[in-house]
Order: sequence, then C-alpha cells, then structure tokens
Amino acid sequence: QVQLVESGGGLVQPGGSLRLSCAASSSIFSFSTMGWYRQAPGKQRDLVAAITGGGVTDYADSVKGRFTIARDGAKNTVYLQMTSLKPEDTAVYYCNGRRLFNDYWGQGTQVTVSS
Repeated sequence: QVQLVESGGGLVQPGGSLRLSCAASSSIFSFSTMGWYRQAPGKQRDLVAAITGGGVTDYADSVKGRFTIARDGAKNTVYLQMTSLKPEDTAVYYCNGRRLFNDYWGQGTQVTVSS
C-alpha cells in the first residue's frame, strides 16, 4: 500500500515562504513522476510542479520563478519550496505519485496566504 504524507502547510503573509514535504512509503524512484497539485475552494485540482524519475521538472506558469520542486532519494521525500507567496496561492496542496497507470495521492495540506 503506497502512502504519501504531506506536511509543512500553514498560514503565511504575502511575500513569505513555505516548504512543503511529501514523504513516500516506498522509493520515490519507483514512481515515473512525482508532483504537487493544488485545489482552491470551488476550483479544480491543478498541477503546480512535477519531477520525473530522470529529474526533469515542470511548473505551472503561475509559479515559475517562485516555486521549486526537489527530492531527496535517501529520505524518500519530495519537496516544494514556495517563495514570494501570493494570496492566490491559497489552496490545499496535494502530493501525487504516478506509477504505471496508477495515481497515488496524499491527504493534502492547507496553505493560506493572507495578511
């Protein structure tokens, strides 16, 4: 049973930073892609950032230059470093791991950007 556990969310002021962590119960290299998605109230869940097994990264246009996805294979953990946060970044952030034709999701962590 694959488990993905997010942590690191919280309340931050505009312009601030947060780092989200996603700890996997198995090797992160067993996934073809790992990524972060977010869902704001009343909106669909959208891709924020992803990293392939080969280390290729992809970002939503709205976060390019502000967010960075990284991984630590020894800790089986994927990170999302978020800087210059804006109120529109407020959402529940979900970790995703894709393996063959299966998607695995974490429980989500709330990020609120507000003064």
